[in-house]
Amino acid sequence: MIEILREFFGVGGYTREPEGYMSAEHLIFVSSLMVLMIAAAVFLGIRNRNRDYKEKNRVITRAALLIDSFEVFKIVMMCIINNDPMKWIYELPLFLCSIQLIALPLAAFSKGRIKEASLDFVSIFGLLGAVLGTYAAGQNYASYPVLSFDNVISGITHSISGFAALYIFISGMASMKKKNMPITFSILLSFCGAAYLANILIDYNYMFLMRGDGTPYDIVYNLVNGNPILYPLFVVLLFIVYIALFYAVYFLVSAKSKKKQNK
Repeated sequence: MIEILREFFGVGGYTREPEGYMSAEHLIFVSSLMVLMIAAAVFLGIRNRNRDYKEKNRVITRAALLIDSFEVFKIVMMCIINNDPMKWIYELPLFLCSIQLIALPLAAFSKGRIKEASLDFVSIFGLLGAVLGTYAAGQNYASYPVLSFDNVISGITHSISGFAALYIFISGMASMKKKNMPITFSILLSFCGAAYLANILIDYNYMFLMRGDGTPYDIVYNLVNGNPILYPLFVVLLFIVYIALFYAVYFLVSAKSKKKQNK
């Protein structure tokens, strides 16, 4: 039993060979998480859709506490496993997916326009982060066995992000107000700025602003031949375009829905 735990946590390094990115094991594991994520979001979202706002928000509160608890546990364990008390500087919530570690608590516990914008931000990026952090996480599944501490915790936290995004829409908590769009963009740009600064200071790759590292960002990296100025600018531009398209599609669908209701 002790050896199984040592192998799961990777104490002293893994003896198992990684099954590989896009292997059957990888796809089965992340697909199972996605099925559970969608099922939970649909069930709770439909159940709470006509309940009061406090009841709806209780689910978001629990999701926020869970995602941060798992992440704190992961950071503490990574420091212990690697016998490095400074390991946490490489585990900061400065990836696109891990922004939810801060945005989701904001959505749960803040009020007013900040709450509305945070709920919108989670709903816009939560599902994208869930997919990118599971199916597209080439750097993880190429390096570690599928059923390893890092991949399991990462899969859980990304699934919580996706769950929260779907639940917010299904339960009717998303406001998607135009007046809150600047706040939504500001949340993203603030994190991008913090991530880029951290990358410079500790020579890391938060938000994949320095290189693709086996993710779909490699397409952009190769397109600009790894230019250290153009590459991060293109990545941030993609984020901005994604938000704009998301809002555009939402407003278009909402407008068509209203027209049908008025007929």
